Amino acid sequence: MVITICGILKFQQEMINIAEKMTLLGYCVITPVFPVSQNPNYTPRQIQNLKNSHLKKIEISDAILVVNVNNYIGKSTHLEIEYAKQYNKQVLYYTNLMQELER
Repeated sequence: MVITICGILKFQQEMINIAEKMTLLGYCVITPVFPVSQNPNYTPRQIQNLKNSHLKKIEISDAILVVNVNNYIGKSTHLEIEYAKQYNKQVLYYTNLMQELER
């Protein structure tokens, strides 16, 4: 199964940890692009390119995994969930999935 991780960059470390765990369990995991500099100054076009790229990742996935630490889901992540639903992708939530996987 191919899974794209979705969530706000505030949860970047959690997304990286989840991607590792899921990959070790045998899933093919696609992550967002994480900024490598402290204060990236992206142009509006670059921001749109990042968004479009992430939506394409959702399109080629079987499911998305929403990283909702403390049940928080941001505005952009809500849009990604709706986008995934339009493409009939399974929507998984971190808080539920990780509890099931750790059993």
